[in-house]
Amino acid sequence: MSGMATKSPIVTLTPAPTLDRTYTVTDLHSGAVNRADSVGEELAGKGINVARALHLAGIPAPAVVPIGNAEKGILERTGSKNFLVPLWIEGTIRVSTTILERGGTTTKINEAPKPLSSKEWQQVIELTEKTVIENDAKWLVIAGALPIDESTGTFVDLHPIFERMEKLGVRVVLDTSGEPLAYWVRQGEAAILKPNAEELASAVGRDLLTNGDVIEAARELCSHGVECVLASLGADGMLAVTKSRAWATRTAPVKVINTVGAGDATLAGFLAAITNNPLSENEKDFGVEFNVPVGAMAAVQWGAVKVSQPTSGLDHIDNLPEVFLTEDVDLAAPLKEPAIHKEK
Repeated sequence: MSGMATKSPIVTLTPAPTLDRTYTVTDLHSGAVNRADSVGEELAGKGINVARALHLAGIPAPAVVPIGNAEKGILERTGSKNFLVPLWIEGTIRVSTTILERGGTTTKINEAPKPLSSKEWQQVIELTEKTVIENDAKWLVIAGALPIDESTGTFVDLHPIFERMEKLGVRVVLDTSGEPLAYWVRQGEAAILKPNAEELASAVGRDLLTNGDVIEAARELCSHGVECVLASLGADGMLAVTKSRAWATRTAPVKVINTVGAGDATLAGFLAAITNNPLSENEKDFGVEFNVPVGAMAAVQWGAVKVSQPTSGLDHIDNLPEVFLTEDVDLAAPLKEPAIHKEK
């Protein structure tokens, strides 16, 4: 790894990184030829985005990533060399395309994750453990889509990582979706989960229409051993839920430009806040060993700043909006953006 001189309390792992290309278009005409006003390129993936955002708070989080060796110039080209810990594997990197219509919608097309061999996945596990130990890290963030293991035809197995982190006394944050999320939420090995409303609805198999629905669903995940669920609710802000307590937090309204990467910024804000504001012996017992309400407030502030920026990654954390927090949650209040569970 280049450029990393200090240790970090947080390490991230992005099992399926992506090259994000963002096309900005003034007037998008479906089915026609369109000319982009500008084109941006970033090396991304949830764990990379989280690590990059943490650097803005002075936390030099290294990001472990398996990257196709056909793209060896990509670290310099995307300005990612100083914080990435690459594992060079055979092949190319997947590409995600974002079409950002000025004053309109954001359209994102993601290429499926590149499969990994069992040998490559084992190397990812070993590099992750090595990076955590070298940094004396207290948190590991596993974020983004999971690739398929070529030898099994199923998603790569996270159990070995969870087992190694448990032996090291390292908490794991898991931010994924779909079938992997539905499986891992019931294993209870992650300390923190960060689903959005749709992902949470999918994980519990039912619609989420109110604040109470979200809290009940999050508590269901906590019953499996998860310490805290950070439920991102879009216009409704966030509900941070533990087994015994829940906080609702939101910011003053901001102008939305690009929603891509908002969840990653949200998670980075939470981790930065709890790292920089550890609990003292005299502070309230939140049921967990980290400052959930302070983390939740920073999370929604960082997410709000992100959606007001055009890039898929967080550019800065200046001018954070006013934030509101309450533990007196109106359980009956309907969600502005209800999550409807879609049966397979």
